Amino acid sequence: MPPPPTDPDITASAVSLPSRESLPHGEIVVILDFGSQTAQLIARRVREAGAFSLLISPRATAEQIAALEPMGIILSGGPASVYEPGAPRCDPKILDLGVPVLGICYGMQLACQIMGAKVARAESREFGRAHLAVKDRTGLLAAIPAKTAVWMSHGDQVEGLDEISGFTTLASTDTCPHAAVRYHRRDKSKADFYGVQFHPEVTHTPHGVEIIRNFVCEVCRCSGAWKMADFLETQRHRITRQVGDRRVICGLSGGVDSSVCAALIHRAIGDRLTCIFIDTGLLRKNERELVETTFRETSRIDLRVIDASDQFLADLAGVTDPQEKRKRIGNRFIRIFEEAANQLIAEKGCDKGLPLLAQGTLYPDVIESGHGHAGQSASIKLHHNVGGLPEDTPFELLEPLRDLFKDEVRKLGEVLGLNDQIVWRHPFPGPGLAVRILGEITRERLDVLRDADEILLEEIVSSNLYRSTSQVFAVLLPVKSVGVMGDGRTYESCVAVRAVETQDFMTADWARIPYAVLATVSNRIINEVRGVNRVVYDISSKPPATIEWE
Repeated sequence: MPPPPTDPDITASAVSLPSRESLPHGEIVVILDFGSQTAQLIARRVREAGAFSLLISPRATAEQIAALEPMGIILSGGPASVYEPGAPRCDPKILDLGVPVLGICYGMQLACQIMGAKVARAESREFGRAHLAVKDRTGLLAAIPAKTAVWMSHGDQVEGLDEISGFTTLASTDTCPHAAVRYHRRDKSKADFYGVQFHPEVTHTPHGVEIIRNFVCEVCRCSGAWKMADFLETQRHRITRQVGDRRVICGLSGGVDSSVCAALIHRAIGDRLTCIFIDTGLLRKNERELVETTFRETSRIDLRVIDASDQFLADLAGVTDPQEKRKRIGNRFIRIFEEAANQLIAEKGCDKGLPLLAQGTLYPDVIESGHGHAGQSASIKLHHNVGGLPEDTPFELLEPLRDLFKDEVRKLGEVLGLNDQIVWRHPFPGPGLAVRILGEITRERLDVLRDADEILLEEIVSSNLYRSTSQVFAVLLPVKSVGVMGDGRTYESCVAVRAVETQDFMTADWARIPYAVLATVSNRIINEVRGVNRVVYDISSKPPATIEWE
């Protein structure tokens, strides 16, 4: 095997990895994250296949990875080109660890380059759906149709594999002759390499789930016994170790993320958890009353309610930039939690140190804020519980859900015994209605949006569409339009309705709400909400749009 290109600044080096003993299951698939927006989707698909997935930095050494005793290794995609200076690389010795390796997009290109192949700009770039012709329907592509659709997103591709002994082309497209490959190792102590130029992890590849399951179960020989109960026990022990003798303050919003986060931490440390519900003035209608009723009557968690609406609205006065909104909201959250922590210390006599700050941060929040494992992901938007916190934050963060997607959080909530009303509640953003009002935030505009959003959700629930949609909400646009009401001219606001269907919230499609329901929603909002004379429906998918408008 020829030596790979080297760069002294990007060669493998020791990184922080969990110990083998701390992992919740014996069958582990390690995923090297090269900065792909969909790296966590790969991890999710692996877990769905019944193995425990672990995302790590590509800088990890082969020795460190070997110490984890993985059943398989996956090299993720990424935004770079392998021949660019500074492009992320991995220790080439991982290909010789004796466990199967699967390279996806950039990961395939990098591994093939290490093994002597050429990677160059493709004559015809592929972005979007492509038609795959499968030549070998065994192993990785077992039971995959001979003709199927896949999702491509690449400008480079591997060339000249036919001239390298050991490589076999498993599938191709019209413009990509090596869309799926296998490198057979004659040395029995070394395992085969598989590469796919497309992305099997995304829902746009119809048989992608089967391909990853084939790798996990057929190629790596995993038994598929991993389950969410294992994650619960592992995280419970991790929380206990991180917290020690200290207390924890959790920002509780009433949504599924913070509720599951609180329940998990409470399972681990009991009454050393205090939940703080902050009325920011940016909540949905009757949100505060619902949270107080739900958590004070159904749980033994110490819940404190703080009305800080005047402070938040003062901070947001005149602000229209969405990133600035998130920063100011994040700053105010921390200042309020500092006051709550000081009060808690005074009450409880916390002589073990400042309480930890717990947040229901999920992986979509992390990746969209540009905090991927490889540090290569683009920052799409700040989240006040990830990138919007002030630099002088005094708290140590506790984020036990940081590696989970929304559907996994719901499964965890069920394992924890939370009721369906909490587990299946639609997501609500941390910054609240501030990112659903485009432009300046005022009390008047908040009241308009609350009333419109309440009507929308009432009709969605009454039409039995709440569980079949993933997220439904109203957005107040910063425009006015001419209308006619009672034979008179109006010049009033426009409300957009957003409804999506998704499994992971990293990709989403707009929900096909029946016209009759949309007609009722529009009619009620225009008739019942003063200041609105037009309703529009958002039919954008993610990507290219995001689910929230800001």
